[in-house]
Amino acid sequence: MRFTFLHAADLHIDSPLESLGAKDPAVAALFARAGRAAVEALVAETLASDAKFLLIAGDIFDGDWKDVSTGLFFVRQLGELSRRGIPVFIVRGNHDADSVMSRALDYPQSVRTFASARAETKLLEDLRVALHGRSFAHKGAADDFAQTYPARREGWLNIGVLHTSLAGARGHEPYAPCTLSDLARYGYDYWALGHIHAAEIVARDPWVVYPGNLQGRSPRETGAKGAMRVSVEDGRIVAVEPVALDGARWAHEVVDVSGVADEREALGRIGDALSRAHAAADGRPLATRVSLVGETRLHGRLLAHRETLEADARARGFEIAGDCWVERVKIATRAPPEPAHAAEPDALDVGALIDEAAADPEFAAALATMQRTLAEKLPGALRGEWRIDHAAALARDFLKGERE
Repeated sequence: MRFTFLHAADLHIDSPLESLGAKDPAVAALFARAGRAAVEALVAETLASDAKFLLIAGDIFDGDWKDVSTGLFFVRQLGELSRRGIPVFIVRGNHDADSVMSRALDYPQSVRTFASARAETKLLEDLRVALHGRSFAHKGAADDFAQTYPARREGWLNIGVLHTSLAGARGHEPYAPCTLSDLARYGYDYWALGHIHAAEIVARDPWVVYPGNLQGRSPRETGAKGAMRVSVEDGRIVAVEPVALDGARWAHEVVDVSGVADEREALGRIGDALSRAHAAADGRPLATRVSLVGETRLHGRLLAHRETLEADARARGFEIAGDCWVERVKIATRAPPEPAHAAEPDALDVGALIDEAAADPEFAAALATMQRTLAEKLPGALRGEWRIDHAAALARDFLKGERE
């Protein structure tokens, strides 16, 4: 028997975008709508793939609802799947843990949420699939959270649903920490993970998979976002494929402006980068952060006129498309080093000039007079040691020091 299922996580429905709202409310509204559009795309893909079930590995919501419309939107989407007889399995994560959510709505009967008091197993008899999961009771989770999962069910396809950072992924708090070897000991066929927003197939034996978040929310979450489509044949996982479902996209373009002659040329390079990024967004609205790098004599001017350049870059983006927006321009260029002062080609040889002057009879006579004057002022013990060559050496050393 062959069938597919969808694995998603970190929907963060109606996640606030304060940073965007402060810069451009219209763009913030566009990306807020994109979050809901991604959920609608997930439901549509589940139906189009003829998937037998959908897994959501935590953080459906970004936290407690500001109003009930957030919950009603999600229930409406679940209703689409319920009417088609497609079950949905959910674990709660740190953002939508039992203690975080003060309100709840009844989900359709086809939606099954794993308990938080202990890990449990839910069965799909007709597919011989055993799903094991546990929701978060609180924002944090005990260190042994993952170790409470039940043993595999022999002769069934075993899937673990877990919201975890594994052994503490960089930039993430250690939620439900565990290692790959911890997960492998259960003998499950597939671990449907959530919490990390970058999609990754961590391992293939057994399959340990992060689908990433459904919709990018900042310039740190660039590129296509979505879910994983998993294919099963004769009780084995045979394929895991990412499916892009995001309603809008983020990009970070690094633009080298080394050697540019003026701001107009720099703006041209920015425009070229925006064109490439917009083409790669597959027709989705695009928000791009631009970082200028490289060695250029314009470094100081770019820093001084960053806001003007940013406005010009946004105008260039809107020339490309009405939904091609520049979120920010960062100046990470550097000024070229100051040239070293070259040695003067006609520098005077002071020592040679003094030696030449000392050989001149008139100059020698003048030095002799000076010698006698100085000698008369010296202590008696030193008068016999004072000679004209000493005076020449002193003059040479003095002039050398002045030159240096």
